[in-house]
Amino acid sequence: LPLDILYEDEDILVLNKPADMPVHPSAGNYENTLANGVAWYYKQQGGNFVYRCINRLDRDTTGVLVLAKNPLSGALLSAQMKQRQIRRTYLALTDGIPPERGTVSAPIARMDDSVITREVNWEHGETAVTHYERLAVSNGYSLVELHLDTGRTHQIRVHMQYLGFPLVGDYLYNPDMEYIHRQALHSWKLSFIHPITKEPMEFTAELPKDMKKILI
Repeated sequence: LPLDILYEDEDILVLNKPADMPVHPSAGNYENTLANGVAWYYKQQGGNFVYRCINRLDRDTTGVLVLAKNPLSGALLSAQMKQRQIRRTYLALTDGIPPERGTVSAPIARMDDSVITREVNWEHGETAVTHYERLAVSNGYSLVELHLDTGRTHQIRVHMQYLGFPLVGDYLYNPDMEYIHRQALHSWKLSFIHPITKEPMEFTAELPKDMKKILI
């Protein structure tokens, strides 16, 4: 599987993940995953490999993610994630035009009749906070920048649907596939402190073509 490597040293590997690639094997996805691709990459180099993905992305969410290459960097990066020291910036295309900026603070829980779908649930949900800013508008769609204070499953997708501006092409929450065949969500920027050198690190991945064409 092809890998788009943004950065690599002896402690971390930063990748630009494509769409239609799960981050790890699961039922029905045993070989087409990022973990498989990275395992092969290191096998070709004759090295050992343990998969340590720090910021997981949904199968169809594109963009920057970081892997730890050893137990120490994995533990330190995981601690940064828990302490909300890793800043994740996403770009999304929404159906409709949301306010210029705002914050959604609404708890998220799994729907009772589904193992996948989530919803805002004020009684049983876990705390979830998303900040957003509208960057551009084209043909009734909006390019929105989003920052997460928490990392709930489907958080951006659920919160934008809750606002009334669901992501374009989201088969779970807005199944309109006219312009794109996946949720239009991209992990644009990732900022963190290098776990070993303590240097500030920041990586970006260009907006993919299938999202760009909707804005033209």
